[in-house]
Amino acid sequence: MGIAADIAIIILAALLGGLIAQALRQPLMLGYILAGVLVGPHTGLVTVSDIHNIELLAEIGVALLLFALGLEFSFKELKPVRSIALIGAPIQILLTMAYGFAIGKAFGWGWHPSIWLGALISLSSTMVLLKTLMSTGRMGTLSSRVMIGMLIVQDLAVVPMMIILPQLSDPAAGLPAVGLAGLKAAVFIALMVILGTRLLPMLIRAIARWNSRELFLLAITAIGLGVGYATYLAGLSFAFGAFVAGMVLSESDYGHQALSDIIPLRDLFGLLFFASVGMLLDPVYLLANLRQVLLLVFLVCLGKGTIFASITRLFGYYNVAPLAVGLGLFQVGEFSFLLARVGISTGSISHDLYMLTLNTTIITMILTPFMARLTAPLYALRKRMFKHEPVQTMNLPASGLNDHVIIAGGGNLGFFLARILRKLSMSFVVVEMDFRRVEAMKAEGLPVIYGDASQPVVLEACDLEKAKLLLVTTPSIFIAQAIVEGTRRVRPDLVIIARAEGTDQMKTLNDQGVDEVVQPQLEAGLEITQLMLFNLNIPAGEIVKFTDAVRKEQYASLYEERGGYTAIDMLQNASLMMDVSWIQLPDGSPLVGDSIGQLEIRKKTGASVVGIIQDGQVHPNPDVGHRFLPRDFVAVLGNKDQIEAFREFAFPALK
Repeated sequence: MGIAADIAIIILAALLGGLIAQALRQPLMLGYILAGVLVGPHTGLVTVSDIHNIELLAEIGVALLLFALGLEFSFKELKPVRSIALIGAPIQILLTMAYGFAIGKAFGWGWHPSIWLGALISLSSTMVLLKTLMSTGRMGTLSSRVMIGMLIVQDLAVVPMMIILPQLSDPAAGLPAVGLAGLKAAVFIALMVILGTRLLPMLIRAIARWNSRELFLLAITAIGLGVGYATYLAGLSFAFGAFVAGMVLSESDYGHQALSDIIPLRDLFGLLFFASVGMLLDPVYLLANLRQVLLLVFLVCLGKGTIFASITRLFGYYNVAPLAVGLGLFQVGEFSFLLARVGISTGSISHDLYMLTLNTTIITMILTPFMARLTAPLYALRKRMFKHEPVQTMNLPASGLNDHVIIAGGGNLGFFLARILRKLSMSFVVVEMDFRRVEAMKAEGLPVIYGDASQPVVLEACDLEKAKLLLVTTPSIFIAQAIVEGTRRVRPDLVIIARAEGTDQMKTLNDQGVDEVVQPQLEAGLEITQLMLFNLNIPAGEIVKFTDAVRKEQYASLYEERGGYTAIDMLQNASLMMDVSWIQLPDGSPLVGDSIGQLEIRKKTGASVVGIIQDGQVHPNPDVGHRFLPRDFVAVLGNKDQIEAFREFAFPALK
């Protein structure tokens, strides 16, 4: 059966490896690599017949992964990290190459293989990093954007490396080729920005009108792989073209649908990539050269991670970002395989260097998920050891903060609350950990502190002693608890309002001393319920009674501990005494053309007209001379029978 049998073997082995990884609570990609080792040519078990063909299919997996990544990102979202991507990544490559050169010289190698070693270890793995970010839920964070931005530049750097390194004996001969590759990349990006952003969305829009999901999926896949193949023919990276195509489509109205459709294909071909990585591992060579391989792995992890962390810190990223970037990008990447094959085919590197680099790459890939998970505990340890990390403040008033509101956690909710407080001309400050949102708030002139609100030094920068109110907007219960604990140590009397993602979290925060706890999902559900019931012509008073009963049931534990409703709760409950219903008059209503006084509405129905929306204008408490027009919204105050009597008066057909 040839390649069909090979794919079947890999998928079955990957299923077994994935089940093992899941049972051990490890990333699935480790199970796929294990599957590749088992079905590879070096174990003597059931093996695939043609590894090369599987490797070619794996390249499609890399392209689809980057295509999906492009669909999730946009040019606008990469702007906050453009400096470190365009400047920091080349610096990192050069520093890592110098570091690798030093390692090679320490091993007693000549200058030629030492330079190749530096180039090979300078590249990191886009595939492994993205899978790690997805499994740990860190996609979308500032550190993830920094890493992705730098990886994109690394992928571009592969092209000049493939041209220059084989011609190290005659560098001048490679310069024209490098210049040509740079020109091709610039022309390609310009064409995609100018033409792609116009033509590709138009094509997708036309195909989407046919309502064929199969054809839509085919078109999306064809665009991603087709643009990637076009860049390959132009002498650029196949995966880079797919990424740019994804970014172009992300700006269209169908980007989210395209992403949801492409994910199954991405995961299937990604499986083949990780399995192909495992097939390359030669246990015999590894055991024979274990000391040298492990030494190189240690040196690469330590040195490369330090270089990434240092550059991240140098470009102004503080707190957890340098540590996260260092622990996320220390590995050697899949493009090193491609570069090493070029070295072997041109006779530039020896077989021993090729195998040493290959085993080092695979081991560092396997280590990545474990190292990435150390980010949080190591950052917590660092904060305990270095408690006086500088705090960045922006747009704080020159006179200082006093009687202000602290919004801890930021995010979309914090951003919204900050804008409301600014409209009310109230003093406030936002504490935000996401550098992208910090930059956005800074651009809007909002007072913001870049830092972790659970840290004493950050709370001190917020002038906690002078604060009037604390709003904890973070969705993480653990971060919220740390913020509340730190606040209560300094200000036990400060009123704290926090969000919770469920009843259990609400109870936990209330037990810790939070004065008011809100469940955003519950409140959003109640708001949708109110709109639904309103459009079903349920009287406003009945709607309020129902939603208030649901709210009271959900917050029952808090009400019991407080001994009843708070002031806001009582105000909401008092609204039940005023049963107001909004009724829209049809064109043929007998009320149209007459005034409130002429119709004697109060006398005939017992209800009172307390408001009218007419021609887009709100008329509260209209006088008796106000005349009704077709399609008016009329606010009627009364009990259920009185409102029903008004309906019969306004809609005689209901009698």
